[in-house]
Amino acid sequence: MKKKLFIKTYGCQMNVYDSERMIDVMAMEGYEETDSPENADLVVLNTCHIREKAAEKVYSDIGRIRKIKDTKKKNGEEMVLAVGGCVAQAEGAEIMKRAPVVDMVFGPQTYHNLPKMVEKSISLKAKGEKSRILDTDLSVDEKFDQLSKKAVKKKPTAFLTIQEGCDKFCTYCVVPYTRGSEFSRKVDDVMKDAIKLAEAGVVEVTLLGQNVNAYHGTSADGEEWGLPELITKLAKIDGFERIRYTTSHPHDMTDDLINVHGTVKECMPYLHLPVQAGSDKVLKAMNRSHNTATYKKTIADLRKICPDLALSGDFIVGFPGETDEDFEQTMELVREVTYAQAYSFKFSSRPGTPAADMDSQVAEDVKSQRLTKLQALLKTQQMDFNKSVVGKTLSVLIENTGKTPGTAFGRSPYMQAVQVSIGDADFDQLKGKIVDVLIKEGGPFNIQGVLA
Repeated sequence: MKKKLFIKTYGCQMNVYDSERMIDVMAMEGYEETDSPENADLVVLNTCHIREKAAEKVYSDIGRIRKIKDTKKKNGEEMVLAVGGCVAQAEGAEIMKRAPVVDMVFGPQTYHNLPKMVEKSISLKAKGEKSRILDTDLSVDEKFDQLSKKAVKKKPTAFLTIQEGCDKFCTYCVVPYTRGSEFSRKVDDVMKDAIKLAEAGVVEVTLLGQNVNAYHGTSADGEEWGLPELITKLAKIDGFERIRYTTSHPHDMTDDLINVHGTVKECMPYLHLPVQAGSDKVLKAMNRSHNTATYKKTIADLRKICPDLALSGDFIVGFPGETDEDFEQTMELVREVTYAQAYSFKFSSRPGTPAADMDSQVAEDVKSQRLTKLQALLKTQQMDFNKSVVGKTLSVLIENTGKTPGTAFGRSPYMQAVQVSIGDADFDQLKGKIVDVLIKEGGPFNIQGVLA
């Protein structure tokens, strides 16, 4: 009987990618995924330190899983509980101290060693010895060397990490401390993994990095490639019809990369480009290396090259020292730029970051009021964008069955979630295909249509 693995993934797309890789490496050890911790022999909490109260949420989940683990032990069954990801990297020793029920804590650059860690934990338990393991090494190159050897599942979409870490040191962010400094994979290594994905049926690939457009990989002849050259090369792989990338930094949005959106048809007309705030004073305090003028020029240049570009962004409200006037400048920027999608959060201090110790912290009720106002505007813009495609025929990549019989789920070029009525069509024949869909209705979170 195969052992069961349950993974809970918190936060960003990088964590989703990491969780998929953990599933892959443990499958080689005879583990299969389950959707319930009650059925699991191994539970992994793959944590993210970006979101508000991240650590508290992890400890809350540890408490719930402890009860399951205790019940299994009473029945003569053993469960291994592991905490991975960025909270583990930042607070590994504290987790080990505060939560004795946790067997293993490992950082985001060490999960390729998960099989060895699990084997060691089980072996030590069987001997009645201390079985707790802490591994927060930052050897990112070794991780990718190991992961590239693994098999790839057949699916229409996939993430491909090309860059990790960050050298920007925004004053609110823990990524440089939890993921390390910027690391770009070699071009040949990326291409080998990309070809494996294409051979496994991947039609749409999303390139990942903490600062993905800061990519500077070395080619076989020793030349340094940026993201524009890499996308252009990937677009020539047989099978790839769509290429996306996230998350980008405005500082690294070069003219060459902007031009790719007009010259490489596989590069989708969608871009996630976080600005974080519309006040230059706040951006400076955040240590963002752009201002509102340079950000808006970048957007204008992109839309000149790609007029139908759908833009997504990130916003933080209530950063220390943010005044009502500063916040209104953020609202004005949103009204001017307009977003098809966006993510917005109240500022939440992270221990060890400069912003945590800044004066003029904004009151929680003020942050809540500002966030409500901003999200109302962003929601309206998303609804307007979704309604703007009603009556149009869009190309949709079919990924899965829909919520109801006779429907399928897919994504438009603009990253919209699309519910497609397929009637009597065979879903198995449609999955992984890009089909024309006539859009009939646009809602706040998705759009609906029928096969054209």
